[in-house]
Amino acid sequence: MAAMSNQLQNTSSLNSVGVWNFQDARNSSPVHTADLQPLTVSPWDIALCVTGTLISCENAIVIAILFYTPTLRAPMFVLIGSLAFADLLAGLGLILNFIFIYMFNTEFVTLVSVGLLIAAFSASVLNILAITVDRYLSLYNALTYNTERTMTFTYVMVVFIWLVCITLGLLPVLGWNCLQDEAHCSICRPVTKNNAVVLAVTFLLVFALMMQLYLQICKIAFRHAQQIAVQHQFMAISTTKGVSTLSAILCTFAACWMPFAMYSIVADSSYPMIYTYATVLPATCNSVINPIIYAFRNPDIQKSLWLACCGCVPANFSQRPRTSSDV
Repeated sequence: MAAMSNQLQNTSSLNSVGVWNFQDARNSSPVHTADLQPLTVSPWDIALCVTGTLISCENAIVIAILFYTPTLRAPMFVLIGSLAFADLLAGLGLILNFIFIYMFNTEFVTLVSVGLLIAAFSASVLNILAITVDRYLSLYNALTYNTERTMTFTYVMVVFIWLVCITLGLLPVLGWNCLQDEAHCSICRPVTKNNAVVLAVTFLLVFALMMQLYLQICKIAFRHAQQIAVQHQFMAISTTKGVSTLSAILCTFAACWMPFAMYSIVADSSYPMIYTYATVLPATCNSVINPIIYAFRNPDIQKSLWLACCGCVPANFSQRPRTSSDV
């Protein structure tokens, strides 16, 4: 996830001469007028910038809905809001990264860009884990879930996540980078190889924990279905739908992040940049999918969205039964 940071800063190093004609930051004039050349923009950079724009728009809508709807203050919505804010920062980071590369390519800007992206995407992954923990607790401690203790635990968890991610984002600025030792760069400069490996392994551990929690959620859901004999047929359908949804969530998460995590472990800066781009783009797409999975599928958020857009709610909307796949 860290490598998301400033992978594109290496684009100019594919050749011995950079593809853009901006002067080195040490000179006063921004452009060499004598050897002016057309500015070449990588299509991969454009794709990431467009992805960042889409991420920003989607998650801005989610945050606006949660902020202007007083009824959406439960622990689940606090976590969804935290996830949306992390993805919003990630989208803005991708846009700024594009601007920085082609207009303000300096070491300080590189470190700021990498720090923002590391913090944002780390927060996105950890908030997804927090949502998984919340779903597990809502089933495991169903009787005590809607208490002040749960809300306090949720806020503590969110604060802890952001403190960890802000710390990770500050590390490159504080000297944990490879700007002075290019040989130790990871696939995404200026993140060092060792740092990239640590973050990738951490992601794999987070994914393993998510799988374990979702397995426990499925077990609890099936046990509840067996205990309610009167509603057995309905609960069977509902539980099957819920399990299918949880499987889709895990598969989507793995498909987006696993290639990048594995590649970060085995590769370094000497590998062709095309492979970095090919694994980074799917990872960023996870932040495009997150609002759809965790926000827009939620019935309460859907209701608020209908009210905000057209001032009404479909007649059959409130009659739709809640299932485990709605959470």
